[in-house]
Amino acid sequence: MILLTDEQRAQLLANGRDHGADHVPVVKLFNPLGEGVWLATELDEDGDLLYGLADFGEPEIGSFSLSEMTSLDLPWSMGIERDILFTGDYPLSVWAEAAIEVGSIRAAERILYRARRAAREGS
Repeated sequence: MILLTDEQRAQLLANGRDHGADHVPVVKLFNPLGEGVWLATELDEDGDLLYGLADFGEPEIGSFSLSEMTSLDLPWSMGIERDILFTGDYPLSVWAEAAIEVGSIRAAERILYRARRAAREGS
């Protein structure tokens, strides 16, 4: 699977030129066989170093390598995948706060999407 579309790459690079801003995550990557979720907000000009929220059992903000992710060889010839239905909707700080509070990006995603749906239904 292609981990970044051309549009996502362009947005991540643009966000990377404004490092330090509280960007909305552009892409969600995940391990389909277990632990590992990444929300990327920025990409360095080198085209490899992503910045965002990573979760391997404890969510934390930091950098991660796109080339390392694409080279991971999971069982059954699988690899890291992109969540094609993901919409960031909230700045990275909101994602990080929610993920740290509830213990994972996946749990935070359920809570944030429920809140978004409730807000839309209440409008």
